[in-house]
Amino acid sequence: MNILVWHVHGAWTTAFVHGKHRYLVPVTADRGPYGLGRARTYDWPAAVEEIPPARLATEPVDLVILQRPEELGLAETWLGRRPGRDLPAIYVEHNTPKGDVPNTRHPMADRDDLLVAHVTHFNDLFWDTGATRTAVVEHGIVPPRARYDGSMERLAVVTNDPVRRWRVTGTDLMPHFAAVAPLDVFGMGVDALPQAVGLPADRLGTYDLPQARLHEQLARRRAYLHLCRWTSLGLSLLEAMTIGMPVVALATTEAVAAVPPEAGVLSTNLNTLREAAAWLIDDPVAARTLGEQAHRAAVGRYGLDRFLADWDRLLQEEQCASR
Repeated sequence: MNILVWHVHGAWTTAFVHGKHRYLVPVTADRGPYGLGRARTYDWPAAVEEIPPARLATEPVDLVILQRPEELGLAETWLGRRPGRDLPAIYVEHNTPKGDVPNTRHPMADRDDLLVAHVTHFNDLFWDTGATRTAVVEHGIVPPRARYDGSMERLAVVTNDPVRRWRVTGTDLMPHFAAVAPLDVFGMGVDALPQAVGLPADRLGTYDLPQARLHEQLARRRAYLHLCRWTSLGLSLLEAMTIGMPVVALATTEAVAAVPPEAGVLSTNLNTLREAAAWLIDDPVAARTLGEQAHRAAVGRYGLDRFLADWDRLLQEEQCASR
């Protein structure tokens, strides 16, 4: 199948393009948000082809994956065909709803020309999509090569734009845990973080690394800290679990389903989470034991083969239905 898909969420797209299809990723001269092209910090297979918008009208596109509302109009302009009418379209919703939750209307609500595929059951439950058909394809990840070492008595966090997103990503909670053990925060837009949260260099390190190096560094930290209040389900959490890291996490959104009790400590009580972080820092044997369970849970539920098989079934169903 020839699939048009924009490079929006790097980690999700990395898993998606490991399937058996041909993936056409728009690329523009400025490599802007609607023409980013192939990933430069992730390992993508050769089946992913960069394609300028001007060429799309002559390409044999079989199905369109949409991830932002404006892509619907872009696809129609660039292809000369209307997704949902002239060829099947699936809108992948990566995010939790914003605004008047739980009454937030999805931008693709009440449509009969496409399907909304959610990445978590939590999102499917909380978004109001009206009469639009929905499905859930839970996340899958390309398994990291790194394996847990845990020798550094430090806590690891992976997040993007933590200063701008602040309470959404739990950035305001970081000083509470830096009092327990030093934090290392990995991701994009982390340079301004120390000043924003008022932590000195010996309590907070920040790093923006390519994926493979990120995994290597995560594996050396004692535990993974997941402070997101209202995000869907960070793939970095699943990657950390697959590496074998024990988890200390807010019991919010889909994290409560992704992290079983034997793999870490989840709570909405900040004192409980601080105590859990201190326990894992002081007890490397317990940390490794929880991490082993985290690895089993992540591999069992979020394996790449299951993810791709689920997507193949959905793609086939939508292509057949359009005929």
